[in-house]
Amino acid sequence: MANLLWGNIYYKNQFAGVLRQEPGERTSFTYHESYLSSGQPSIAYTLPLQAEPFISESGLPPFFDNLIAEGWLEEAQTRLLAKRRASRFELLLAFGQDCAGAVSVIDPEPQERGAVQPDNPMDMAVMAGRASLSGIQPKLALIERDGTFRPARAKELSTHIGKFPSPRHEDLTANEYLTTMALKALLPDDNIVDVHMGRIEGLTDQALIIKRFDRTADGQRIHFEEFNQLLGYPSEAKYKGSHKGMADFIRETPGCLPAEIYRLYLRILAGLLLGNTDMHLKNFAMFHTAVGLRLSPAYDAVSAALYGYKTVALSIGGAANIPIGRVRPQTLIKLGQEFGLPIAAISMAAGQLEKRRQAAKEALMKSRIGSKSLKGDIRTHMDKRWNGIFALIGKALSKKR
Repeated sequence: MANLLWGNIYYKNQFAGVLRQEPGERTSFTYHESYLSSGQPSIAYTLPLQAEPFISESGLPPFFDNLIAEGWLEEAQTRLLAKRRASRFELLLAFGQDCAGAVSVIDPEPQERGAVQPDNPMDMAVMAGRASLSGIQPKLALIERDGTFRPARAKELSTHIGKFPSPRHEDLTANEYLTTMALKALLPDDNIVDVHMGRIEGLTDQALIIKRFDRTADGQRIHFEEFNQLLGYPSEAKYKGSHKGMADFIRETPGCLPAEIYRLYLRILAGLLLGNTDMHLKNFAMFHTAVGLRLSPAYDAVSAALYGYKTVALSIGGAANIPIGRVRPQTLIKLGQEFGLPIAAISMAAGQLEKRRQAAKEALMKSRIGSKSLKGDIRTHMDKRWNGIFALIGKALSKKR
């Protein structure tokens, strides 16, 4: 019988406990007594400090499951382990040194990985870096030194993430750059992730380079969790929740600020205006701070509707898979009401977007990144959504009054 897998869990640089594979499909996580007495916080909202082990009856606990790579990176990591298939636990042990947030997973008994000698520069970077990043498009963990960027190596904590063109959507990185710039223009008072287009040492393709908001200026980890983790969903369930579930979490969790519900609502409206139909539970996150949970910067802004993703990722009013073409003013009003917002706040959100809509279109058209046709497509989508939905919110609200 094969040995059961296990790994040491660290919060920042402190040993926190052990993640262990149990007989059957069960997995356990147990805090170490030294961590319980250290005064450090829990490593996850769903894993509060306690001496008793946490048991997951099937697979990894959701917090850890959401740390594992997806899509292209998951496939590359599996290939580099010289396996046709690798369990999620195996991937986490092999590549969990540089995860999102403050937690890392270290294999105390690392296996020899010398069977595979990659000759592809991207594969070499994946093997050398040992980072685990969510999201389906090609990406690498990066290190910035004196304005230049290179793939992170083992035992280095990355400062940036590089996203690369997708085989299916060659303009995906330009799309995300443009959509992010438009989002910044729509929400000038909000915190949006820093992005730019640039080159990576040793690689030919230009990349979208994203500054990690979970790292300090001096390279320390910052604790945060995606809503998929906060709500206790496994990675594969990121589309099965609702926008309302996030608002309810903020409202019901001690230490959260109710004002952030409005901030979240405004981000969702702006995203839909830009065609970002792919806003799932892993695209929203909260920092752990000394005074409570706070929304992280907005990230992963892509006008996905341009690629045929025509349904809204999360449910609204109990309805799932709503086609973007069937979203009505009443749909967005219902979303605001689900969030517990008064009519005045819903009206104010629409008014804020109206004031900034022209600035967002100008940010698109003035950018040196992206083709003229791509900019035009995003702008056309904005105009169509505005004229058919957003411009009519005020009229619909006046009827409710």
